[in-house]
Amino acid sequence: MAEAVNSARGEVDLKIDDVDLVVAATMGGLSAVSRALQCKSLVDLWQRLDGVEVEATLAAIEFLTVKGDWASAIKKIQLKHFKACQTAFKLMIAAHLDVEGNEAAVEEKPAKTAKQK
Repeated sequence: MAEAVNSARGEVDLKIDDVDLVVAATMGGLSAVSRALQCKSLVDLWQRLDGVEVEATLAAIEFLTVKGDWASAIKKIQLKHFKACQTAFKLMIAAHLDVEGNEAAVEEKPAKTAKQK
């Protein structure tokens, strides 16, 4: 049975064989993945996740899973699952980069000229 996903919190579903997981980019989880991989920056961490480096993928499954049995997923993971992992990681990060709903904060306002004052 698939785990419930709260997309408003940036949760994303991920299936490894018959194991249903929900992953999310929590600060604690990202910190733990970064520490385990000895990343020097967020860019370094993202490149390793996006590239579905084996060690990075396993660490992400362990530390970013918020629902489901990550240990069972790691026992069952195979190379064929890495595309699904890459997609889940991209969606997970993209959820936190989206500015939808806050367009006013990013709209450029025209500069006032001396005559408009």
